[in-house]
Amino acid sequence: MTKPPWLKVKAPGGLRYQKIKNRARQLNLATVCEQAQCPNIGECWGGGTATFMVMGEICTRGCRFCAVKTRRKGEALDPMEPHNVATAISEMELDYVVVTSVDRDDLELQGADHFAACIREIRKQNPKTLVEVLIPDFSGRLDLLQLVVEAKPDVLAHNIECVKSLTSKVRDPRAGYEQSLTVLKNVKELDPDMLTKSSIMVGISESSEEVLEAMQDLRKVNVDFLTIGQYLQPNKKLLQVDDFVTPDTFAHYEAKGLEMGFAYVASGPLVRSSYKAGEFFISQHIKRKKL
Repeated sequence: MTKPPWLKVKAPGGLRYQKIKNRARQLNLATVCEQAQCPNIGECWGGGTATFMVMGEICTRGCRFCAVKTRRKGEALDPMEPHNVATAISEMELDYVVVTSVDRDDLELQGADHFAACIREIRKQNPKTLVEVLIPDFSGRLDLLQLVVEAKPDVLAHNIECVKSLTSKVRDPRAGYEQSLTVLKNVKELDPDMLTKSSIMVGISESSEEVLEAMQDLRKVNVDFLTIGQYLQPNKKLLQVDDFVTPDTFAHYEAKGLEMGFAYVASGPLVRSSYKAGEFFISQHIKRKKL
């Protein structure tokens, strides 16, 4: 399927981009920007935003849209990783950082304690950097979610990934649409002031009505921020693209989302869950709340 012109981007480059890439390698850090082959990597790294993937590069789940390697057991956790991530953020002078991870169902605490340690260490070394975490569902366990919420990230994100009818086709059987909504609902119950965020992929045979329904479901659990982007097939073994959604349709979703009450909607062909333009708005929103 030939990509339309609105999906073409410039190759990444520049001094800041190269600095982030080199230092990440030196500290043995994985960035989801590279792992997910994100088309916005040049814009984000050049503008002071990066997304780090912690807890190794092996996922214990096998979603059909994701190119990350999957096995039943992941890699041993690096106890220095929270320190190294925080050090990299400091050296790279990042204004806004996203910490995400593979799923780690093989660990007793599924990595929730590791997320909390990363947040605390980033806060210690970089008190002015805004911290977003994009977390797994932790199998729906409230005790594990609480560990992350109590570490006080600025934004807590968890993605429903797709519309309800496609969940079983797109995501690992251990994930679930309702389970993801419950995670987001529980965040607000644990801390009503915590800002939450989710993301939807389109172009995988969903209808516009289903996208709007998913957006309404997210608003029902008081999600603050939403991103909607075009799914792009990472390799031939994974889920195929069904359609390239037009910029006009993305603009329609954005307008509808704002009508529904989202504080911010980033909706566009190249939008990803971690997205520089969206994070600039979120930064301003957080700063206003703190005044």
